[in-house]
Amino acid sequence: MSKDSHEHDKGLEHDLQTLGKMTGRRQLLRWIAGAAAGTALLPLVGCGGGTEGGACDTIPEETAGPYPGDGSNGANALVLSGIVRSDIRSSIAGSTGTAAGVPLTVKLTLVNSNGSCAPLSGYAIYLWHCDRDGKYSMYNLTNENYLRGVQETDSEGTVSFTTIFPGCYSGRMPHIHFEVYPSVAKATSSGNKLKTSQLALPVEACNAAYATTGYSASVTNLSRISFAQDNVFSDGTELQLASVTGSVDAGYVATLLVGIAA
Repeated sequence: MSKDSHEHDKGLEHDLQTLGKMTGRRQLLRWIAGAAAGTALLPLVGCGGGTEGGACDTIPEETAGPYPGDGSNGANALVLSGIVRSDIRSSIAGSTGTAAGVPLTVKLTLVNSNGSCAPLSGYAIYLWHCDRDGKYSMYNLTNENYLRGVQETDSEGTVSFTTIFPGCYSGRMPHIHFEVYPSVAKATSSGNKLKTSQLALPVEACNAAYATTGYSASVTNLSRISFAQDNVFSDGTELQLASVTGSVDAGYVATLLVGIAA
């Protein structure tokens, strides 16, 4: 029996490496993001195609901004009871507010960009963003801690957060912050983080979400900014622009492949 007859038995990591040799980075990112969202399947290995460089590039390091809530700038959400959770719409640990807005599910898939594209399980991702008014809990809203949470990556390297579509405040494109930690046990302060980055959202999805009640300020703010003008995304969004599916009525799903050098 030939060597090729056993290629299908070598698992996800082997398939990703093979795909990385066979196809371009952008297409591979689309396939994996689609698979994470349940909207598409990775193509079968061996279907042909040329070569166009590697895959799973390391996501850019970005600022955590002035409202990280990771202990580096005052408030530390990471030590709150209940911070490890998938639904981050409500406050916890004695605070009772709930953030209103268009439903959004954020799915991040963490992979090893150091040559293998292997899914990274057992890591922790801390995610946070502003509410539909462009305000951050624990800073602008000192009595609330919503729209912040930690999840452990599963066997496929994936975490999922249930949240709301963030607003657009003056001077920035709509975005979501996140930090990667080696484990949930280590996700207690910024000193242990491995990577800080930001997720960008497509303008088309933002326009649709902002046409709903409560986002009127975002309509104006978004009309005055672009990715080219944004102080974080002006150098490109290829590795940070989420794939977004869904609708205002059904809710949106944003997926992003996150490569780190592990």
